[in-house]
Amino acid sequence: MRKLRTVRHPDVLKFIDGVSTDGAVYIMTERVRPLGAAIQEWSKKGAREREDWITWGLHRVSVALAFVNDSCASTHGNVRIDSIFISESGEWKLGGFDVLSNPNDPEAVLYTMGNLVPDAALYSSPEVKKGGWSVLKEHNVAAADAYALGLLIHFAFNPSHPLPATAQPPHPQPTSSSRGAIPTALFPSFRRLLNPNPKARMTPKNFLELGTAETAGDGAGFFANNRLVKVCSGLDNFSLGSEAEKSALLRTLKESSESFPAEFVSFRVLPALVSALEFGGASAAAILPLVLQMGKNVAPENYSAVILVHLVKLYASPDRGTRMALLDHLSDYADKLDKKIVVEKIWPHLQTGFTDTVAIIREATVKAIILLSDKLNERILNNDLLRYLAKMQGDPEASIRTNTCILIGRLGPSLGYNTKRKVLVPAFARALKDPFVHARVAGLMALMATVECFEVDELASKVVPNMAFAMVDKEKLVRDQAFKAMELFVKKLEEHAATLPETAIMENEALPFGMPPVSPGPNTLVNSAAGAAGALAGWAISSIGKKLAASDLQSTMGSSPGIDRPGSAPPPSNGPPNGLNGSVVRPSAPASSSSPAIPRAKAAIPPSTSKTKGMQLGAHKMPGSLAQAAEWAEEAAAETDADESNGNPWGNDDLMDVNADQDDWSAFESAPAQPLGDSHVRNDGIATHAHTDEPWGTVEPASSSQVLSPRPTPPTSHAARTAHPPSSRLSTRSPTPSDSGRPETPVTVHSTVGMTKEEKAAEMARRKEERKQRIAALKEHKKSAGNAKT
Repeated sequence: MRKLRTVRHPDVLKFIDGVSTDGAVYIMTERVRPLGAAIQEWSKKGAREREDWITWGLHRVSVALAFVNDSCASTHGNVRIDSIFISESGEWKLGGFDVLSNPNDPEAVLYTMGNLVPDAALYSSPEVKKGGWSVLKEHNVAAADAYALGLLIHFAFNPSHPLPATAQPPHPQPTSSSRGAIPTALFPSFRRLLNPNPKARMTPKNFLELGTAETAGDGAGFFANNRLVKVCSGLDNFSLGSEAEKSALLRTLKESSESFPAEFVSFRVLPALVSALEFGGASAAAILPLVLQMGKNVAPENYSAVILVHLVKLYASPDRGTRMALLDHLSDYADKLDKKIVVEKIWPHLQTGFTDTVAIIREATVKAIILLSDKLNERILNNDLLRYLAKMQGDPEASIRTNTCILIGRLGPSLGYNTKRKVLVPAFARALKDPFVHARVAGLMALMATVECFEVDELASKVVPNMAFAMVDKEKLVRDQAFKAMELFVKKLEEHAATLPETAIMENEALPFGMPPVSPGPNTLVNSAAGAAGALAGWAISSIGKKLAASDLQSTMGSSPGIDRPGSAPPPSNGPPNGLNGSVVRPSAPASSSSPAIPRAKAAIPPSTSKTKGMQLGAHKMPGSLAQAAEWAEEAAAETDADESNGNPWGNDDLMDVNADQDDWSAFESAPAQPLGDSHVRNDGIATHAHTDEPWGTVEPASSSQVLSPRPTPPTSHAARTAHPPSSRLSTRSPTPSDSGRPETPVTVHSTVGMTKEEKAAEMARRKEERKQRIAALKEHKKSAGNAKT
């Protein structure tokens, strides 16, 4: 055990630890198995493969014996099948150092107790059989091991054959008929190893040199021509070899890897190739595909230890050739990576590829992400990765921008709910504005691929508006794809709309006045601009022509601030309408005794002192039909035509300039309220006050018999104005800066309260006649103004 602990060589069985007891010695070594069992397994394989494997094993044993005989100056003394072991990589390891001895060592056991080794007489050399183990001190330390090596060759190639004739006296030379399965090139050296004369016997070192020589003549080069020997030699010196030698070795591996022993590929070739990758360089692109090709034959339980552990380490390499090779072939091993390895060991190095100065590395990094996306945690997927992809969308390379959009589209379903809503539409909308045509197409395709990621309302409010402009893109390819996308979105919206109710309005909720029905029939839908215009006109006509029902005419119009308003109605205005405190001033009809072009000022109707009482309607209906409304419209049109002429239909002397702050508006604003007599409410259907909540007031034109003129009166205080009794029904607006020092103009309004039915009819006829006169006067004024211009 002491000798085994001190002898260290790659081809010698590796000693780890040992324990000695009274009854036995326990030795711990590397994981190996006996050669005898392996030979029985290989006997079932092809002759060529078996020959290459045994020859390669003999080469390793010869190297180990040369080391023991020359470097250690010792005799192994126990070379046989039982002393050789097979490692995990399939390499032969020399063990059995029970009687390893140095002739100069006084404690050497081989020369005194060599016969205690099991079957020692069977494997001993002719000189030992003749003179005992002590005679070995007189010969070369390699003599006994050389003879045992010859017997090992015989039993390795011919495991079922008996000992050769040379093992028994008189020790004749082996003949060709006894060669068996020993290769022809190896047989001459085999005979020399079994030479009965120890001085003429070939040593293991000479045997090794002859086998590795390539130009020594017949019977040489049997090691040099062996595929496994050449591969091992090339792998051991790979980092020192030239590019031509490296290429030749890689070509040999690629062509012959299928015929190599599985354990040799897994534990000898692959670790050596991966170790060579750590040096980087141009050969990385050729080595990594070969590593992955050979890795397909590795057992699944060994793949992680044989392949992945080395590939993961390579991500830390700064060599671009190595990184590019890893990313290009990621699909070959990505499914074998677990989430912990990706998050902790690969991602920290992989993310540096997004910011690399070489465009091809950035693009390869983007393409590789989709293969690892299912192994990234939530933080990386929804935060760190998306930050890099946002930068990649602004990359100078068009292909990188396009592939980034494609990647986001493929990642869409796996993103978090909130992340989808925040990221997808802006990202694809950015792609749709890309100057590169294929990037825009990729944006449209990504929207289509992630259609299930959007809520229906998002589809209608965000997706469709942000991609609609692509339907008029300058490129036909983009337009065609945009129309296909729009067709998909509209179909999905139609499917959802079919599940919705016809209306969300409750059955007992009233519609606004004049609005069309909320559930039009199929005949009311339009398909053209002209049809839509006609439909809109129809709505307006039906609204204007709508009449109040008899029961509605007798009801009270409530205008309380607390009235329930439909959700679709606009909020009420808080400020005073038209800048006046709830009052509206409209010009009244001109007096019958004055010029028809000069109108009278209409009285401002004060608000009611009661906040809860509405505008009361009289017992009689409004004048009949739409004829009266038509007359009012005709009057308004005439007034508008008069305004457009150069002449002022309201006169040029008596009316004020509304743009002048110092003009005489105060007479209308600060005039004291005039008593209305015994009537406070008109019986013609319109109340004489306006509620403060209504934006615009409504007043009735005054009678032509009342000619109102401004009369200067002292300005009244607010308290005085509010002191009038509620029966006055008059309202004044708040004073303005232009009201100071101005006279106030009282306005009197005739009321029909208390009139009989015949008197009211006469009053209405008189007012109708006045309106006709005003219209005629306005038209005449316009005509005279036009003649004056000409």
